[in-house]
Amino acid sequence: MGGFFGVASKEDCVFDLFFGTDYHSHLGTRRAGMAVYDKEKGYERAIHNIENAPFRTKFDKDVNEMRGNMGIGCISDFEPQPLMVRSHHGTYAIATVGKVNNADKLIQELFTKGHAHFLEMSGGDINVTELVAALINQKENLVEGIRYAQESIDGSMTILLMTPKGIYAARDLLGRTPVSIGKKQNAYCVSFESFAYLNLGYVADRELGPGEIAVVTPEGIDTLVHPGKKMKICTFLWVYYGYPSSSYEGISVEKMRYNCGTLLAERDNAAPDIVAGVPDSGTAHAIGYANRSGIPFSRPFIKYTPTWPRSFMPAIQTQRDLIAKMKLIPVQDLIHGKKLLLIDDSIVRGTQLRGTTEFLYQSGAKEVHIRPACPPLLYSCKYLNFSRSASEMDLITRRVLKEMGVETGSHLKPYANPDTSEYKEMVNRIGKQLNFTSLRYHRLDDMIASVGIDRCRLCTYCWDGVEEEEDSSPISDSADSREGKG
Repeated sequence: MGGFFGVASKEDCVFDLFFGTDYHSHLGTRRAGMAVYDKEKGYERAIHNIENAPFRTKFDKDVNEMRGNMGIGCISDFEPQPLMVRSHHGTYAIATVGKVNNADKLIQELFTKGHAHFLEMSGGDINVTELVAALINQKENLVEGIRYAQESIDGSMTILLMTPKGIYAARDLLGRTPVSIGKKQNAYCVSFESFAYLNLGYVADRELGPGEIAVVTPEGIDTLVHPGKKMKICTFLWVYYGYPSSSYEGISVEKMRYNCGTLLAERDNAAPDIVAGVPDSGTAHAIGYANRSGIPFSRPFIKYTPTWPRSFMPAIQTQRDLIAKMKLIPVQDLIHGKKLLLIDDSIVRGTQLRGTTEFLYQSGAKEVHIRPACPPLLYSCKYLNFSRSASEMDLITRRVLKEMGVETGSHLKPYANPDTSEYKEMVNRIGKQLNFTSLRYHRLDDMIASVGIDRCRLCTYCWDGVEEEEDSSPISDSADSREGKG
């Protein structure tokens, strides 16, 4: 996924930028960076690898040396950023969060237009943020360039772009990822996570709408391109990605997870001794289930995080599975001889949850009932980087369907409907393959009800395959005239 934080202040902003960016560490695993601008010193930038060390330890030295009244920071799963770009727009820093499915096509088009070039990252890939900057630079001003880049990309793209004039914040066209604005005396900030600025003294100002482009300065926020009418915000933000203290579109992550657990309990007929959540994202779902069912909530295993805070940090899946197992410390008195109902945020590949189940049986559990907090994942995400893999066959659902002789396409529709016999057979096979006592997924309609936003405004593609085209309406004249030449 990835996260970002930006500050525009009348005073030095590095302290706020440092901690605001650090509060996004749960959203990325590979790289982190900060870029600041000072009227006297100009631009400064620092980028570090955070695969095996927390953000704070890598940037301790930088935060004491950098100085500026504006800055942007980014946590990334893949490419190093923010990048510094010198173009006909002047010099700017840029960070992005999103996914580009047509990168090769866009790169070839840029080669055809002129003498473009890109620096290859290790592994041979092109830095997506560099590609976005190249697209922006095709136009005469920054707002036209940002919108051109977003409209050219098959996927999704949210952009922070910092110039000496201010920070341009552009939410992706269908608002799949959030952009929250905070304010305090003499400063404004822009953040992926709405909680990231609260302990820094900011209060919530507003969220950008889908496709909205605004410029943030120490004096305030000025909309340059007004938001579109359509929205498809990622539902996984509430189910899994979002930090519990965040909210998106006014909906609390923690409260939504309680709602999920409540509705799971209302449809269930299992009779376990205790209800537990797979830490950490499954915990709130389990609390909601326990509160509604009256079955005691308990913690039969504790997550050991001092040395490995994130189980998905290693690049190799087998290493991630091993780390996930090593982090779970059993509480034998709460497991031995007990019937357990376990709630996880989702089942993607199934490898970690199968290992967790075997771990519980080995610790003496009599039964292990599994209740994922979302429906079966049938499609890899096209718009962000959740369930990103080389093949959709990495998904446990697709492997089971292949064993059942089911291919891709419209044939998958019955397997997204919990009321069909096809769906029930698929779920039964998954439960047997992963050695669960029973398996019951959250229904899509119940999950949507747990959020409380109209279904037409939520992206549910990874569960039902329903796509939505972006609104590519042209930039208004008023937006162009207000932006000038950047």
